[in-house]
Amino acid sequence: MSYLEEIQVKNLDHLGIVAGLIDEIGIVKIINNKLGIDVREKISAGTVVKSILINGLGFVSRPLYLFSQFFQDKAIEKLLGERIKPDYLNDDKIGRVMDELYKYGLNDIFIEVVLEVIKKFKIDLKYSHLDSTSFHLDGEYKREEDKEKQEEEKIIKERPIFIKKGYSRDHRPDLKQCVLDLITSQDGDIPLFVRVGDGNESDKAVFGKVLVEFKKQIKFDSIMVCDSALYGQENLQLIQHLKWITRVPMTIKKAKELVQNIEVEEVKDEDKEKRSDLNLESYTWKEEIVTYGGIKQTWLIVLSEKRQKSDLEKLEKQLSQEEKKSQKFLKEIQSEEFEHPQAARYKLKAINKKLRLLEIKEVELIETYSKKKEKIYKMISLIIKKDEEISRKTKEAGKFILATNLVEENKLEASEILITYKNQQSTERGFRFLKDPLFFTDSFFVEKPERMETMLFLMSLCLLIYNLGQRELINCLKRVKKGINNQVGKVTLRPTLRWIFQCFQGIHYVILNGVKQIVNLTEERRFILSLLPASCQRYYL
Repeated sequence: MSYLEEIQVKNLDHLGIVAGLIDEIGIVKIINNKLGIDVREKISAGTVVKSILINGLGFVSRPLYLFSQFFQDKAIEKLLGERIKPDYLNDDKIGRVMDELYKYGLNDIFIEVVLEVIKKFKIDLKYSHLDSTSFHLDGEYKREEDKEKQEEEKIIKERPIFIKKGYSRDHRPDLKQCVLDLITSQDGDIPLFVRVGDGNESDKAVFGKVLVEFKKQIKFDSIMVCDSALYGQENLQLIQHLKWITRVPMTIKKAKELVQNIEVEEVKDEDKEKRSDLNLESYTWKEEIVTYGGIKQTWLIVLSEKRQKSDLEKLEKQLSQEEKKSQKFLKEIQSEEFEHPQAARYKLKAINKKLRLLEIKEVELIETYSKKKEKIYKMISLIIKKDEEISRKTKEAGKFILATNLVEENKLEASEILITYKNQQSTERGFRFLKDPLFFTDSFFVEKPERMETMLFLMSLCLLIYNLGQRELINCLKRVKKGINNQVGKVTLRPTLRWIFQCFQGIHYVILNGVKQIVNLTEERRFILSLLPASCQRYYL
């Protein structure tokens, strides 16, 4: 045997970190306990799921039908277990496991994984954030809808989703879609609850039910934070026994009145430094006790200086654009000949519907004759500003209202309410991750709605693993008070896990004359590994 034939070199890169996090959580064990192990199978369902998660966090855009190719140059036996071969991960095996996961219950499996993470990693659940997004899909996805089931629908559905057109957050109304509801912890953005819904589902219709179901599954006294889609009389009644913070929609009459008439409080000198420390120096506010939907609550009317400046600039731009548009309309209506007075006024009414801040007002309707000696009417008009509407928008600029049912003995500080709501970006960061083109969102080639739900379940597990790894890394860096270099060579205590993954490119698993070793493990990489769970270290050290 030649010297070259005695050497095997496989890529390990950052995949050992991913595999270690999966092991630390215990995902393989949870899946195998749920679905069982068939001794006749070469690879267990839990290990298949682990391989999908490693592929998903490999940041290599490969659809599932090229799945086994992903592992051709990887240290698969190191990552998945001895005697595991890439061809074990064929599309038939993956499809069967995905179907088994769906049949068992994706929600039940996800909740068990989440509870294990909460317990093992001591996730702070004081605040949880809910939001939704949509995923647009190609394909027909034809299914007949069961009208009876659609009328009385439980939040945890016993039927597959309907993939259909609806309000698209991706600005692709031409494509069918499904909706993903996501609840994350404020501590580390850890996904706590995931639900896939129909493509035409309304947030207002389901958010209250989602929170009620979440509290049944995760029995912790968490304060739920949500956007204005939650705020409605029916939802408030539904969640009256929960603790919540949400934004008040400006369509509510009481909200309009407060924003128009109330003056936010001036900041006292002794409070300025405190607000600066909290990064709230550009905010002022005033609290009001309000009863809405039969629920007593605190409304925090907030003025943001930055947002006020932006809103006023937009208002000025809108006014300028309408002035140009209205000049065009004015010229048009004054040059037109009408057969009847009502035709002129109907045209004027239609034009004014297109204007918000300005109005074209009739001055005089002149009766005259056309060149053909026919009686006609011509309108003399002028442009006026809608001062009341402009004044209303000026007063509203930069203002918004936050509401919470935490009053009296449970009352929160106004600054905490505002900071907590600003952290609503927790779910937005999760959505950006799931929609990243380097992630396997483009693998949405499966045409069964059940597979689509399972795919989103697996993607959500990837998000959980990624955010948990990033949380652990950042917390360890804070404890040791030592940073690492970021992409531009500056020391940071808050690196992204994606940057850490990039730092681990070029690590190989080498077998030389039967001796196994890891190469290219620098001191910097060893330091990073020391900050991660022991299960990650075992793949390298």
